[in-house]
Amino acid sequence: MKEFTLDMTVQDCIDAHPRAREVLAGMHLGGCAHCHIAEFETLDQIADGYGVPKDMLIDTLNSLWDLDEKKK
Repeated sequence: MKEFTLDMTVQDCIDAHPRAREVLAGMHLGGCAHCHIAEFETLDQIADGYGVPKDMLIDTLNSLWDLDEKKK
């Protein structure tokens, strides 16, 4: 199973799963006109910068893999 980690860059995260961008945008971490983040920042850095609980961010991203498994 693949896993998202706090040391991944935003670009690595987006490249890892096609719906990761939706998760980030849903937490107002980029993906919309009002929220710009640098693709080279880590998930840890953007969670700190935007005040998003790190465990919530990682758990939500990792749930994408669970959804993929359920679809099989």
